[in-house]
Amino acid sequence: MDLECSRDGLMYEQYRMDSGNTRDMTLIHGYFGSTQGLSDELAKQLWMVLQRSLVTVRRDPTLLVSVVRIIEREEKIDRRILDRKKQTGFVPPGRPKNWKEKMFTILERTVTTRIEGTQADTRESDKMWLVRHLEIIRKYVLDDLIVAKNLMVQCFPPHYEIFKNLLNMYHQALSTRMQDLASEDLEANEIVSLLTWVLNTYMSTEMMRNMELAPEVDVGTLEPLLSPHVVSELLDTYMSTLTSNIIAWLRKALETDKKDWVKETEPEADQDGYYQTTLPAIVFQMFEQNLQVAAQISEDLKTKVLVLCLQQMNSFLSRYKDEAQLYKEEHLRNRQHPHCYVQYMIAIINNCQTFKESIVSLKRKYLKNEVEEGVSLSQPSMDGTLDAIAKEGCSGLLEEVFLDLEQHLNELMTKKWLLGSNAVDIICVTVEDYFNDFAKIKKPYKKPRSLPLETRESRLLSLATRAPFSCTACP
Repeated sequence: MDLECSRDGLMYEQYRMDSGNTRDMTLIHGYFGSTQGLSDELAKQLWMVLQRSLVTVRRDPTLLVSVVRIIEREEKIDRRILDRKKQTGFVPPGRPKNWKEKMFTILERTVTTRIEGTQADTRESDKMWLVRHLEIIRKYVLDDLIVAKNLMVQCFPPHYEIFKNLLNMYHQALSTRMQDLASEDLEANEIVSLLTWVLNTYMSTEMMRNMELAPEVDVGTLEPLLSPHVVSELLDTYMSTLTSNIIAWLRKALETDKKDWVKETEPEADQDGYYQTTLPAIVFQMFEQNLQVAAQISEDLKTKVLVLCLQQMNSFLSRYKDEAQLYKEEHLRNRQHPHCYVQYMIAIINNCQTFKESIVSLKRKYLKNEVEEGVSLSQPSMDGTLDAIAKEGCSGLLEEVFLDLEQHLNELMTKKWLLGSNAVDIICVTVEDYFNDFAKIKKPYKKPRSLPLETRESRLLSLATRAPFSCTACP
């Protein structure tokens, strides 16, 4: 620096005496030719320290202070030379150096590199790559800003506003990184991870609202990391993917449940002894998981996902109704199969009540009072479909009973019966057997009005009840 000052002083004096004498100016510049190289080498050393400033300030803060002092001295020389230029028009070579501006450029580049360098995995190597990447970013940024707030501010002059500038650098670098991630072909779970981090984690106590950053960090002054337009596009993509996934999940759940219908073993019973299958639990567990995920992002998304679930549930129930009807028809073609047809038909009927209760519970849990009515009105009535499935199932069960009894009922009040027949005993045993199964039908489907009698069957039953026999199973 002393060499530079000597060179600049000589050149200034020569300029004052004879500004047109380029020969002497060139001679002086050549004599001090190595000066510029020394200045550039010094600058490299300064930038290296600044690139590691967050580490240096913890290990050797005096080194960082020395770097800042050198930069500040060069800034003063720049200002003096620029003031003299206004009077004389002379500017020595290599001036102004603008090292303060370059310092902030170096710091900004360092911050950007630090953010980008936190991605250690790819989707191919780790399905949780984005979650891991975002967590590393959160930890690094929080640690860096705490160090900047507590230590770096002590190494820079107040007018440098080093913490404020570093905060803006980190925020801008994060915004750029989030936009880059948003532009990738993200999967549904990755979109959730990204939006949860951007919309919630970043502004939470886990990061910018952390007590160790207060009061210097005012989250109210920070711009969103992603524009509303980008967020909207991500949400649209997520909803589209989620719709496809839910349709596929529901279809798979129904196919799995149908495989149970033809098993040789009876279906499971709940704690009250009512037959059931796992279908309602699987469906609503899936809905719950997606609603919990959506709630992490925003209330608005949660409501949209709930509406989607209810819409797909309505379509699903139509398929459920068709499959139950097909199950009944296939059984009537060969009443020996499936072996546990009656028990699984009862489980299907009971599932209808479980579906009803689960829908009500889901709405109560995830809807606010002020929007519940609007969402409910926007959904087609599922109760009607469920009641129709149950009614058809009850009708099928009753038909099953009379198919078994018809031959024996027809024997009553006939010559064969008068001569001696075990028809009454068979009827009693059969009715008792079915009664035991029907006791496992849930209310309200166990009510008499849920078991309609066809005209033919009504006559048969009437005939049976007039017959002079006693049976404890037939009150």
